[in-house]
Amino acid sequence: MSNPKPSTDVLVIGGGMAGLAGALALRENGAEVTLLERAPEFGEVGAGLQMAPNASRVLKRWGLLEKALEIGVRPKHLVFRDAVTGEELTRQSLGASFEERYGAPYVVIHRSDLHRILLEACRDAGVRLVNDVLVETVRTVDGRATAQAADGATYEADVVLGADGLKSALRREVAQDGPVSSSYVAYRGTVPITADTPQGDLEDVIVYLGPDCHLVQYPLRKGELLNTVAVFKSASFERGEEQYGGVDELEAAYRDCVPAVREALQNLATGIRWPMYDRDPIENWVAGRMVLMGDAAHPMLQYLAQGACQALEDAAVLQEASLGTVFTGQGADAAGWDAAIRNFNSARAARTARVQRTARVWGESWHVSGLGRTLRNLLFKSRKDGDYQYNDWLYGQDGDGVPSAAVPVVPAVAAVREKVPA
Repeated sequence: MSNPKPSTDVLVIGGGMAGLAGALALRENGAEVTLLERAPEFGEVGAGLQMAPNASRVLKRWGLLEKALEIGVRPKHLVFRDAVTGEELTRQSLGASFEERYGAPYVVIHRSDLHRILLEACRDAGVRLVNDVLVETVRTVDGRATAQAADGATYEADVVLGADGLKSALRREVAQDGPVSSSYVAYRGTVPITADTPQGDLEDVIVYLGPDCHLVQYPLRKGELLNTVAVFKSASFERGEEQYGGVDELEAAYRDCVPAVREALQNLATGIRWPMYDRDPIENWVAGRMVLMGDAAHPMLQYLAQGACQALEDAAVLQEASLGTVFTGQGADAAGWDAAIRNFNSARAARTARVQRTARVWGESWHVSGLGRTLRNLLFKSRKDGDYQYNDWLYGQDGDGVPSAAVPVVPAVAAVREKVPA
């Protein structure tokens, strides 16, 4: 007699930021959630990430913001400089007025720390976490989704969240596209902050903009580490080489930059580089009872620092979309998932497409030379600190689909906030 298929209300494919956030959000709505991760252990590679208020508001909803602040850093300013001259072009203060306007702080945090916070929250909430499972396909039959794993195992659920990242296998169910190369690569590194570390910029996020390159620095782990990211246009990547044996390309890309930038290259780990890909936006993320989220749905270039932020937004909006459709106050109604994921897709697709497209344009403006650089610098310098017109669409409390006045969501949401919102 064959073993029965493991069954669950919600099956999440992928244990990165999007998968964990989606699992936590729906578990807090009262769903039985199983998450499948292809790696033998959970973990997140990379260095720092920036959490703008549209993401930290979501952590605040889930009661996790204080944990992020305990290990992260609240920078005082976001500062842009010309990498060739060192001239300051513009700055945004991130203090009380900024936090009041957007309902939450700007936080910089190590990727592994945020991932751990979400993972621990999932464990505490009762999400079933399963490693070493590679899901290849999802099919929907009679209102139930079946996920087929590479080892022959199958899993059933009322709904599947496809959160398997940039190179998503599940995206094939809705689009026959592929990752788009940007021609740019990144080297990253974190080093301890010591008495010898230049002290002037250790409370800010600093971005140096140069022709075909830029460099970002900010503190991590309560100011104990300095995070550095160098991004540049790579001839070898344009030839199709994701990795490259030497550092000559890196050094050549920054040869015309100020000493502060060239010296910062010493902070980088050069054993691995990160090729920069995104995909073209797509309108439909739904196939039967499967819906994509995070990088599987809308991978984006890093110039707006919104990849993880948009994944958290996804989870919060899906959490809200399933209230009143699936989670009705009288228990879970599985028939409501069709409307819930359709409403989620509709609420998110245009928003994330705008972020994807703007990130591309924003990156191009960072890397211009000649007359373009002169005009870019003039435009940046014309902006005054405290001018929020360029931030509101992205960080504002009305544009992301997350309810602006949301009461923090806690596990008691199993009772659907006592009453389903109208």
